[in-house]
Amino acid sequence: MKVFAETERLILREILPTDVDGMFELDSDSEVHRYLGNKPVSTKDQSMEMINFIRQQYIDNGIGRWAIIDKNTNAFIGWSGLKFVTDLTNNHKNYYDLGYRLIKRYWRQGIATEAAVASLGYAFDELNAGEVYAMADCDNEGSNKILTNIGLKFIEKFYDDGVEINWYKIEKEEFKKLKSAISYKIIH
Repeated sequence: MKVFAETERLILREILPTDVDGMFELDSDSEVHRYLGNKPVSTKDQSMEMINFIRQQYIDNGIGRWAIIDKNTNAFIGWSGLKFVTDLTNNHKNYYDLGYRLIKRYWRQGIATEAAVASLGYAFDELNAGEVYAMADCDNEGSNKILTNIGLKFIEKFYDDGVEINWYKIEKEEFKKLKSAISYKIIH
């Protein structure tokens, strides 16, 4: 198992097949999927397909979403991290996308913010990315707030499958200037 980063409370590691129960709890919740197209999964097989898809991204692109693990309890909280997007999205292609998704009982505890900052640190410190993008449904107040709080700048709105989406970006130099109060360390 590869660990990519740690924060005070969290371990960010590769998603493993043994995470299937946590992934199912996460992605079968209709509230979690409220701003994700309202398509929650209904079987653990679907969750395993998602795990396999993410693990293939590790192989194909050297990066993919990571499991968020509570250091104290070893509980699966959700996922965060980077995805290298090769498909055209809002006139962009071949870019790093920041994302996160948490099991509902972990919402509003600063976990997504903490994991997202560590993910950005990894993007800029380890991958030497020049910029990272993110997007959120315009109506998803929580996610939009997280993105702006960690320094991403709103660029524009666009439509994806008929849904209005906010498009964000942060550049390496902007991130370095922030000197975030959330400490993280990158694991080599």
